[in-house]
Amino acid sequence: MRTTLDIPDDTFRQLKAQAALNGMKLKELVTQLIQRGLTSGVTAPKPARAPSSPPIAIQRVQGTPLTPALSNAQLYAILNDQDLAQYQSVLQQSTALK
Repeated sequence: MRTTLDIPDDTFRQLKAQAALNGMKLKELVTQLIQRGLTSGVTAPKPARAPSSPPIAIQRVQGTPLTPALSNAQLYAILNDQDLAQYQSVLQQSTALK
């Protein structure tokens, strides 16, 4: 049976590449993946996770812009601190499991 599907471009590229790597026709791969999905059962999408920490409150000062002006260096420092804290948390959890 023929049908038309609207597939995002990135997904289509992945499907096409995987079919080529496996020496399959695109039609065969899509059919196989749909059959697998039907066999495993349909699951409801996972609910969105609540943020782990509340957003940082920014004090508004009259006469100044609403968006705080941070340099790239300040932004990278904030992100690096968050990455380091997360990495340390993962390390602690993995050592606690051993």
